[in-house]
Amino acid sequence: MTRLNTLADALSAIMNAEMTSKSHIIVPASKLLGALLRVMQKEGYIGMFEFIDDGRSGKFKIQLLGRINKCGVISPRFPVKYKEIESWAKQYLPARDFGLLILTTPHGVMTHIEAKEKKTGGRLLAYVY
Repeated sequence: MTRLNTLADALSAIMNAEMTSKSHIIVPASKLLGALLRVMQKEGYIGMFEFIDDGRSGKFKIQLLGRINKCGVISPRFPVKYKEIESWAKQYLPARDFGLLILTTPHGVMTHIEAKEKKTGGRLLAYVY
């Protein structure tokens, strides 16, 4: 099976596993997915995750906590200026101060809240709530 968008595949697999109340899931690894998982872990949406080396690209084993209502990739990866972040949050998140947009910025992968604090823009990657 060819993977066109590993990020989208991983987030949909996480969403499906959350809906079926699984405790953990294994997804193919990528550097960008690892950075996105670190942000989700720091914000308390997932538990521990570990890299499993299989001799190819590797896999991530992710502990699920049952805290994700919905998550998904934002495609295409829209460029976002620092002052536009709030309007994008209104579009993708269900309520104010509920959920996160995850962006890739020149300062690394971070939430929309951190990006506003650092006054930096970037490209939208995903949302989670």
